[in-house]
Amino acid sequence: MTEIVRIPAERVKVLLGESAATKKRIEQRCNVGLAVDADGEVQITGDPADVFFARDIVKAIGRGFTAESALRLMGHDFGLYVIPLKEHTTSEKAISRFKGRVIGENGKIKARIEEATDSIVSVYGSTISIISRIDTMEYAKEAIGMLIDGARHTSVLRYLARSKREIMEARLRGQ
Repeated sequence: MTEIVRIPAERVKVLLGESAATKKRIEQRCNVGLAVDADGEVQITGDPADVFFARDIVKAIGRGFTAESALRLMGHDFGLYVIPLKEHTTSEKAISRFKGRVIGENGKIKARIEEATDSIVSVYGSTISIISRIDTMEYAKEAIGMLIDGARHTSVLRYLARSKREIMEARLRGQ
């Protein structure tokens, strides 16, 4: 099976890595072949299940994640979720405002979302993306959604504190 994924041209160097080390690592870990061109077109070849995981890793790198963060998606309990901000507004000014609200002053809100939900958040281009365990993804999506919808930062921080407790309780119970 072959699938084509497009990533921004400026992210191609991150996908390849120094001396193509990252590309080789993805090919070995996912058991696929990657053909990458300078414009950001990535051709992924292999078994359908292997291509599925490699596709998400390539997409994650294209959405601003480091290769290390993207490789977390090899774990079967991790997922990638991309929020296209252009679905919420067409105004560049509003997209910048959304991104600023999610990042917060000196990255504080983004860090709190990541810490409370055991996730990694990337704000890149006109998207906000999340790599998270499947059991905590909804919490991260909800917190970001609240910010996009204009909720106060204090409300989101209270939500995150509650969410963190729920996540810890569920994990202690083995759910």
